Amino acid sequence: MTTQNDGATRLPVFHKTWWKAPLVASLLGLPLLAWEYSLCRAHGEMWDVLYWAMGLFAIAWALPHRWSTRTLRVVIASLALACTLLPGLFAILMGVAVAVS
Repeated sequence: MTTQNDGATRLPVFHKTWWKAPLVASLLGLPLLAWEYSLCRAHGEMWDVLYWAMGLFAIAWALPHRWSTRTLRVVIASLALACTLLPGLFAILMGVAVAVS
C-alpha cells in the first residue's frame, strides 16, 4: 500500500487478466517439457535447462497479481517456453547439420 499526499492509503491495482501469459506458455510448453523430462529420466541423465524451465513456469504463476508485474510475468513465461523448446530446437539443428554434411 502506498500513501498519497493527503495521507490516504491507496490499495494496489490488481491485474484482472494476470493468468493469460502463464497459461499460454504452460499450454504450449508443459506437454513438451513432460515428454523431454521422461526421455531424460529414461536415459539416466538430466539437462539443467529443463530445471530452469520448470522453475520459470512456477515463478510465472507465483508472481503477485498486480499490474506492475505484468511485464515481468510475460518475460518469465516466455523464457520458460524458450527453455522448454531449446533442447528440441537443438536436436533439429543437429539433424539438419548432419544431413547437410
